[in-house]
Amino acid sequence: MALVQNIRTSETGISAVMTKISEALARRKVYRQTLNELRSLSQRELDDLGMHSSMITRVAYEAAYGK
Repeated sequence: MALVQNIRTSETGISAVMTKISEALARRKVYRQTLNELRSLSQRELDDLGMHSSMITRVAYEAAYGK
């Protein structure tokens, strides 16, 4: 009788779902942290960075999720 082993090299099932949730939470944390840090800057500091206050949300989104 032959012994068959099923070796999975990629994540499937609940493990894949948990990995995706973990990645999503990590990205959300980066977004919120960047957003909070940029919102705490004065207009002068934003000017020094070449940013307008209306750009804060977009910049935080790009930092977390890419373009």
